[in-house]
Amino acid sequence: MAEQLSNYKCPNCGGPLRFDPKEQKLKCEYCDSLFTQEDVEQFYRPSEQAAAAEGTDTRWDTDTGQWSEEEAKHMRAYSCPSCGAQLIADENTAVTVCPYCNNPTVVAGQFVTKKPQFLLPFQIDKDQAVKILTEFYKGKPMLPKKFTAHNHIREIKGVYVPFWLYNGVMEAHITFNGEQISQHTQGDQIITETRHYSIVRQGTVTFSGVPADASSKMPDAYMDAIEPFDYSKLVDFDTMYMAGYMADSYDVDEEEDRERADLRMTNSTTAAITNTVKGFTGVVPVNVNIKRVDGAAAYAFLPVWLLCTTWQGENYLFAVNGQSGKIAGDMPTDNSLMLVWFLRIAGALFLISAIVLYFIVGGFL
Repeated sequence: MAEQLSNYKCPNCGGPLRFDPKEQKLKCEYCDSLFTQEDVEQFYRPSEQAAAAEGTDTRWDTDTGQWSEEEAKHMRAYSCPSCGAQLIADENTAVTVCPYCNNPTVVAGQFVTKKPQFLLPFQIDKDQAVKILTEFYKGKPMLPKKFTAHNHIREIKGVYVPFWLYNGVMEAHITFNGEQISQHTQGDQIITETRHYSIVRQGTVTFSGVPADASSKMPDAYMDAIEPFDYSKLVDFDTMYMAGYMADSYDVDEEEDRERADLRMTNSTTAAITNTVKGFTGVVPVNVNIKRVDGAAAYAFLPVWLLCTTWQGENYLFAVNGQSGKIAGDMPTDNSLMLVWFLRIAGALFLISAIVLYFIVGGFL
């Protein structure tokens, strides 16, 4: 879709359009009409052509770009005064609380942010995300009941989290110490024979789409926990997919994040090269020389459902992969419930011990 698309209003009734993950189309919140990207593009083509005639075409060919004047006019920027998160959303998205820290005072800010090259559309809608989170709470006996009753699950928000996706070629030269241990019988003795080898492996490993989240507000452990994302579903960025969702602006640039990506590629390269060493009882790398000889980074938005809720003065963040539904989050523990469960387990162990003792000694004294 051309970048000059002026708005996302329903061609039938004028209501706001929202990207629907189930239909993978834009859906009107008022009349439930569904529109493909091509439908909306055709409807708005006259205004796009007019905008283009005014010289607003800002096609970009780098990893990040600037929003066109027409795009920026219909987007909103928000800033959280508590944690500093910089959020962007389409003009129809109401932002009342920060999805990262649950601060209710999210205020309008200056719209300055880089434009992503790619986007992974949401595949899971809000109802599905709420169901996943509800199921996540089940079977947690130490979880306070009041926490699940008052944490406002319906306030979960769809957020496109900024990521750098790294491509790279890693060159490796690794020396291993290998052992082959064998045994044979000689007379009435068992002879153990150990042979030592020096093994050399070298080669290159190519990586594509190694992710590193580019938001300092998002805990890295959470993003690692809800991986993987299916990058075959990546599309060129289009503001159509932003309808009804928010996005976090990156505040960690590609150079800062590159260390994380290089470490992941280095560890994966070591594992891949080590797996080629076969036929030994034990293998230990003794000299590892791995360096990146080529690399590039692309800026992308990945879909995450976020819920930040407060319990007894502490914030708890939950993240749901907006594509696969994989979830991560920390939960509080009810100390009184922990004591009850401890007493139950201790009582059960005491009863079992008493029964065993009864049969061993032939009765209680």
